[in-house]
Amino acid sequence: MSWTMKTLVLPLVLLCVWRLQDGAQACTCVPMHPQTTFCQADVVMKVLVISRKMVGELDETIMYNVKPIKKFKGAHGVTSFYTAASSAACGVTLTTGVEYLITGRLTRDKTLQVSLCEFVAPWNSLSDSQKVNLESRYRMGCSCQITPCRALPCRSNNPAECLWADFITNSVKMEQAKYFACLKKGRSPCAWSKGGADLPTKHSKDTKGR
Repeated sequence: MSWTMKTLVLPLVLLCVWRLQDGAQACTCVPMHPQTTFCQADVVMKVLVISRKMVGELDETIMYNVKPIKKFKGAHGVTSFYTAASSAACGVTLTTGVEYLITGRLTRDKTLQVSLCEFVAPWNSLSDSQKVNLESRYRMGCSCQITPCRALPCRSNNPAECLWADFITNSVKMEQAKYFACLKKGRSPCAWSKGGADLPTKHSKDTKGR
């Protein structure tokens, strides 16, 4: 399976799974909303990529050195991260001199690991709403669960759940991924909440949280 930068800038976030394909391992992923990946990640930050080098006895890993620009979650002291050298092993390929949003997991020795299945995208590809949501709104919604809905009608009796209907209502624009966060306000159920200055004027009535 090949991955391009166009794949990375989609407002989907991808959860990595493995499969055998033509006798070899390949990286495939299932969709995950940016808020879900934010909540599950150990580190979320905006960085400038400074350099990259191959490491490991077989050059199977790439180390990226980065300059942190803005830290959203758990990024204290992080100035580098590691990723697989091959996209088949879910490794990311970034361009030096470009600013990115990266999310990742910390290992036991506190090194940051990043994969294609995290939320990794050029900073200038994010919507204004996503940038606003990264500041605090995603964190506020971490007690909520976002569940993909793949067929109408989308229904749930779980007050802590928002149904993610981008796949069936507007799979090209991905409006819930780009413009919405799933938030719980007071004793009210979790529900989709708009944020940011670049919101579309209309949004499908089928994207209600419950």
